[in-house]
Amino acid sequence: MQGTIATFDAGTRSGTLLLDDGSELAFGSEAFGRSGLRLLRLGQRVSIEAEPGGQVHRVLIPGIV
Repeated sequence: MQGTIATFDAGTRSGTLLLDDGSELAFGSEAFGRSGLRLLRLGQRVSIEAEPGGQVHRVLIPGIV
């Protein structure tokens, strides 16, 4: 699943994504921590791995492993 970073708080390391279908999905610091990234910027394109219940498991930058 892919989307765009709508909000990101570097202090809490959490934010929200605007998915391609127009819905918004929050991600917590745990999902960001699993990414291995240090920062996200507003408007950045990302992929996500989600749990079966829809909770974001990991945030990834497409094309970067």
